[in-house]
Amino acid sequence: MDNPLVLLETPEGEILIELFPDKAPKTVENFLKYVDDEFYDGTLFHRVIKGFMIQTGGLTFSMQEKETFDPIENEATNGLKNLKGTVAMGRLPEPHSATSQFYINVADNADLDHTGEDDENFGYCVFGEVVDGMNVAEKISKIRTHSYQGFDDVPKDPISIISARRFE
Repeated sequence: MDNPLVLLETPEGEILIELFPDKAPKTVENFLKYVDDEFYDGTLFHRVIKGFMIQTGGLTFSMQEKETFDPIENEATNGLKNLKGTVAMGRLPEPHSATSQFYINVADNADLDHTGEDDENFGYCVFGEVVDGMNVAEKISKIRTHSYQGFDDVPKDPISIISARRFE
C-alpha cells in the first residue's frame, strides 16, 4: 500500500506531505481525522522560526485555539528523526499532549528527537515528510515575525492553511 499524501494549500504555494502510518500509526490516523474534517482550513502558521521550523494546525486568524480531539500517545520512539523536511506533532511540555498542531522542520533539529523516557527528553513524533513544496515551507520560515497576543514568532502578515486535503 502506498503511503497517504496530504496537500496543504497556502497563500505562498502548495506543500505535499507523505505520511508514514507504518512508523506512527496513531499519529497518522489522528492527523487524517483532522484533514478529513477540514479542521486545518483557515488555521494560521502561528509560530515561525527561521532556520528551525514552521508550526500550524490549531489557531484561527484571531489567535484563538480551535477545539480539538483528545490528545494522542506520543510515538516519538519510532526511530524517525526531526530532519529538514520532516513533519512532526507539536505538543505541550507533557509528552502525550499532542492534538492537532504540527510543524515542518526547515533544518535538522536533533534536539527534538526522542532521547529518553522523561518529559524533557521524550521528543516530538515525526510522522511524515515534505515530498514537494519544501521551498514553500522555507519561504514561510523567512517571513518577518513579532509577538502578538502573548505568542512569540507570529508572522506579521498572517499566513494560513487555505485547505488541507488527501492527495490521490
